[in-house]
Amino acid sequence: MARTRARSVVILSMASLCLNAVLPVRTLAAEATVNKGAQVYCFMRGNGNDHAVSFEAAYALIKRQKSGVFKTSPEHAAVMITESVVLQPETYPDCGRYLGDLFGANKGVESSGSTQSQAAGTTETETTSPTYGEERYSY
Repeated sequence: MARTRARSVVILSMASLCLNAVLPVRTLAAEATVNKGAQVYCFMRGNGNDHAVSFEAAYALIKRQKSGVFKTSPEHAAVMITESVVLQPETYPDCGRYLGDLFGANKGVESSGSTQSQAAGTTETETTSPTYGEERYSY
């Protein structure tokens, strides 16, 4: 009985050592994926692309390169990109100004939901669809 208990302790300790050796590798791989996503987002925004295109490319990279059963949500990907940029500002210069767009900051969007135009003496009211910020992560 004591021999079985000693054998169990040895096996469990060896298993935990093996797991501890493997887990940091996965953490580094996940961190590299997030950094790649932040690089893609910041590079694309810095070269004149809008938020939607840049985020979609970065999100696709994060989502496809992450291992595991569950995929990253768009909201979580935005947080991951933000964390990467904030933790390494020297790696992503001038990217901080784009981080607000990840969380719904709209530049140059009219605050009213309708526009009025006058044509031939009549007033026409057009309603616009919700802005991108309102449906930011609907895909």
